[in-house]
Amino acid sequence: MMQDQGRPSEAGGVLDLRGLVCPMPVLRLKKALQGLEPGAVAAVLTDDPHAPSDIRTFSAQSGHQVLSQETTPEGAVISRVRRRG
Repeated sequence: MMQDQGRPSEAGGVLDLRGLVCPMPVLRLKKALQGLEPGAVAAVLTDDPHAPSDIRTFSAQSGHQVLSQETTPEGAVISRVRRRG
């Protein structure tokens, strides 16, 4: 499902950030993680080719843990990030 005008939507527990480019996916992930309990997992769907690397860098610098990054058949990437405890 494509979002409208770069606005994220949440479907199936995945924050849809397709259409957003650097630095917005990381900023939206940061905000999502702030709203979670320590140890909880945020899943984000991105299509910016730089987002997976940016998410790994952000997570390493801020103490969060990237659990997985999987490419969908459509070429987007689902990143699952555990909030630091």
